[in-house]
Amino acid sequence: MPFLIISLLIQAAFIVHVIKTGRNTLWIWVLIIPGVAFAGILAYLVVEVLPELLRSRPAQRTARGFRKAVDPGRELRRLESEAEVGSNVASRQRYAEELARHERYDDAIAQYRQALSGLYEHDPNLLLGLAQAQFAKGDAAAARATLDELIARNPEFRSPAGHLLYARALESEGDMTRALEEYRAVTASYPGAEAAVRYAQLLRAQGQGEESQKVVRELLQQARIAPGHYRRAQREWLDLARKLA
Repeated sequence: MPFLIISLLIQAAFIVHVIKTGRNTLWIWVLIIPGVAFAGILAYLVVEVLPELLRSRPAQRTARGFRKAVDPGRELRRLESEAEVGSNVASRQRYAEELARHERYDDAIAQYRQALSGLYEHDPNLLLGLAQAQFAKGDAAAARATLDELIARNPEFRSPAGHLLYARALESEGDMTRALEEYRAVTASYPGAEAAVRYAQLLRAQGQGEESQKVVRELLQQARIAPGHYRRAQREWLDLARKLA
């Protein structure tokens, strides 16, 4: 009896799914025909439900994550092949970005330098990518010099990520006065919490505890009225801000 009840509930659930999703009503008959209902459920799962699940974004993200875990170099090899075959700026840029994600910074820098030629000699996005790879490698001076070139060659270009990187490079070089100025400027327009937290951290390190507290309080007040997805995305930085409060 319990098995029969469960079976009927499953059939009912699938029939509701057929109706709600607007599928062919012939499935209803397949699902309720005595003796073949179980086979009907399996057929419905294989033909209608599974393909839809596999096309969904969560399923695709899961599949990509699984492939990355099993073969972490797969995407890098694919992009390397594209860069070699296509030999265009876009494919070389994607390859350089993936190299940086794999912490192969020297190789990434070499790819960026190859891409920075001809019409793209002063391309701001390529220069920003180059600076990010240089900074990640530990060469703050080279990153700051690249960003100076970016600014000089592309005065209208705006990038919160690039602006924050400039402040971090100055801090790493030991130029705390200029770093504080840049952190103060970028905090006002940066879309996340990282800039404000880094600014507050440097203020505290420089003995400006009161100003550091003010920056943290303003950040946390803004976060309290921000949408939930913002707080979830910025959880790591907001947690750091609370530790500074």
